[in-house]
Amino acid sequence: MAGAPIDTRISPKRKLGFVMCIALVVGNMIGTGIFQLPRNLAPMGWNSVFGWLATIAGTLCLAVVLLRLARGRADGCGPYAYPAAAFGPGTGFVVAWSYWISCWTVNATLAVAVVQNLAFIWPGLAAPGIAAPAALAILWLFTFVNCLGVREAGKVQVLTSVLKLLPLAGAILVACWFLARGGAVPVQQESVPIAAGSIQAAATLALFAMLSFESAMVVGDRVENPERNVPRATMWGTLIAGLIYLLCSSAVSLLLPHEAVAQTQSPFALFFSTLVHPALGPVVAAFVAIAALGALNGIILVQAEMPLALAREGLLPQSLARFNRWEIPWRIHIISSGLATLLLIANYTQSLATLFTFMVLVTTSVSLIFYLVGTLAALWLRAKGRMQGSAGFVLIGLAAVAYCLWAFYGAGVKESLWSLGMTAVALPVYLLMRRANRSSPAPAARRAESQESTA
Repeated sequence: MAGAPIDTRISPKRKLGFVMCIALVVGNMIGTGIFQLPRNLAPMGWNSVFGWLATIAGTLCLAVVLLRLARGRADGCGPYAYPAAAFGPGTGFVVAWSYWISCWTVNATLAVAVVQNLAFIWPGLAAPGIAAPAALAILWLFTFVNCLGVREAGKVQVLTSVLKLLPLAGAILVACWFLARGGAVPVQQESVPIAAGSIQAAATLALFAMLSFESAMVVGDRVENPERNVPRATMWGTLIAGLIYLLCSSAVSLLLPHEAVAQTQSPFALFFSTLVHPALGPVVAAFVAIAALGALNGIILVQAEMPLALAREGLLPQSLARFNRWEIPWRIHIISSGLATLLLIANYTQSLATLFTFMVLVTTSVSLIFYLVGTLAALWLRAKGRMQGSAGFVLIGLAAVAYCLWAFYGAGVKESLWSLGMTAVALPVYLLMRRANRSSPAPAARRAESQESTA
């Protein structure tokens, strides 16, 4: 039986400001990907640089299109609001569901990555029977932090974002110092042919590090002055992270022998221990763990927004939208982290490296569903005259579509099928909720109130 509609409005004092928005974007983007990718990119030589440039350009095209689509919808949850505006609530539900999956799958991966890096300092953490509980403890600790309020989580995000930038800034400075020593040249002297296939492989790997550039769009209803702060934070955050990625990854990949980089578990630790001092290896490993913790904190913050938006629309049980005293939908956090826990337990017997790579590609392909459908929604609304956009905007949108399809293919058949299979579960859930809503006046009443408020 439907109860009275739940008030899910956020008070201004609990909203994110511009600086916290940038920290959310940069913090969610800079996780473990940038610190681990040089191991995969080093054998590709200069193809990796071109791959980074292609991915940064593709991501900026996506950001431009999605931000234009966000006008008038910046205070909503992007993965639902954007597709629903063009193709209806059914499409919005499926896309938001897929984005929610990408959040808790990457949270399980990040928890594993934290333990891997801490095990570089304390090898005992890698022992059977200790690693899994340690990863679960980290996952649930940050779930608890996020249940205490969005501003508390935002403060943690600002702190971890600053700390994780230190080794990245240090890598750039070391590379500049190394190359300015008078005649110093990169040790990566093997001739690696420039090939389209190698660039695509590098770009697909690089895309994982660029995921979550849309974080400010997802939590738009928790941002102060979203029409102004969401676009600014998204573009500045994407540009900052992309430039850091390009410089740091190229430095590690091109200034160290690619055989050594490909075999190490911590490319940045190897970089500093080789070019500066061996004692810096464990220190850098600690900062990589901090980077993973920051990304885990930010994505846990985001993981509740999609189910919350769907519950507001009557597409998920209304009880999920109930807030605790800190205005957080704590039930959604418990369910999401619970699913991440099951995923982690079910797969922890596999090789950690194999699990991490597989989850990276699955998460990337699931995230691409939102990027692709969101871009198609913008082009559709523009074609129908429901959104303004120049011919240049259309070209950027078509480039974004082509990039999404290119990257989805590059993720691999197995990983793409996994992402599509998990997303397909949304269809029966949506149909069941529609049937339940026909016998309940509450969802219709909420939609009518929403239409009156926007009229």
